[in-house]
Amino acid sequence: MPKLASKKRNNASQSNPYGYTAPKTKGSNAIFKMNTDIGQHVLINPGVAQAIVDKADLKQSDTVLEVGPGSGNLTVRILEKAKRVVAVELDPRMAAEVTKRVQGKPEQKRLEVMLGDVIKTELPYFDVCISNTPYQISSPLTFKLLNLPHPPRVCILTFQREFASRLFAIPGSPLYSRLSVNVQMWAHVTHIMKVGKNNFRPPPAVESSVVRLVPKNPRPDISFEEWDGMLRVCFIRKNKTLRAGWLGVRSVMEMVEENWRAWCALNDIPVDEGPVISTKNEEMVTEEIMMDAEQEEEWGGIMDVDEDELPDFFKEERDRQRPQNGKYRKKKGKVTELVREKVRKVLEDDTKLADKRARNCDEGDFLKLLWAFNQEGIHFN
Repeated sequence: MPKLASKKRNNASQSNPYGYTAPKTKGSNAIFKMNTDIGQHVLINPGVAQAIVDKADLKQSDTVLEVGPGSGNLTVRILEKAKRVVAVELDPRMAAEVTKRVQGKPEQKRLEVMLGDVIKTELPYFDVCISNTPYQISSPLTFKLLNLPHPPRVCILTFQREFASRLFAIPGSPLYSRLSVNVQMWAHVTHIMKVGKNNFRPPPAVESSVVRLVPKNPRPDISFEEWDGMLRVCFIRKNKTLRAGWLGVRSVMEMVEENWRAWCALNDIPVDEGPVISTKNEEMVTEEIMMDAEQEEEWGGIMDVDEDELPDFFKEERDRQRPQNGKYRKKKGKVTELVREKVRKVLEDDTKLADKRARNCDEGDFLKLLWAFNQEGIHFN
């Protein structure tokens, strides 16, 4: 007589009494807990890792800088194609893990692990940079690479998708910003591929993208500090006209006047500090420009989306020049009027960009603007 089928206890496997496995908890496969505060999200998809290395077009003679090697999933693939890898890692635990991956193998002699913050570390010479970049250092790392005395031939960098999209944004697009103009001035930027957050452990809160940066050779023959200083002003009100952004913000005009005075002092040019007597019509026109621009936007949140806060100078001037009882009491001098006329001339007469918005200006427009300001003795460094 056949036996009745009995119900298995504890949901055990019918073929193996030890087949039951406890549900995996978060981080159960991890060797140690990842520190997401410093951007530790390890790339675990071997297909994506191989595609990133392939896109670098490595040569057998290349020295590769890898920022944030993690557990070495990218490192071992880079070592298959490159002569040498210099890996910069902030976490000593991760540095030990990537070292173990090649311990006792021929690749061990071709891997150098540097422990420290890549932004503060003096980097050796390298030909290519490949990085699964910690999102917190995306902007500092990008400009450090582009500002090296001998920039790399190519950089293959994984960024937060929104940040990556700003790098290759074109004029007129919503994400076009000061970051876009600065990076595209010094490098050719292309988007390689999107990477979903489930390709990382632990998964980050946002999606990622991989971009290729090829530094321009030769470099543009301009001062980065002066170029960036001018762009800061242009993108304070990127959705407003350049006339409103320059002539309509008192703090901007204060900064321009201060810089012009410094330029005059360096070049032994006398400055007439006398007061100016304006007609009633001139005063009304000036006040209308200032009031219109101030009513368009408040100071809070007017900076371009790639900025966390306003430049310190503008914040200090905003507070210092805040009106008393709704009126500004500072008297105009000849220098103030002279500088104002110089800015007006640059925007309206020399470049014809007064009615254009920063979000629609391309690299050529900004170069034209910087050259015209310099011709008038106005500098930004």
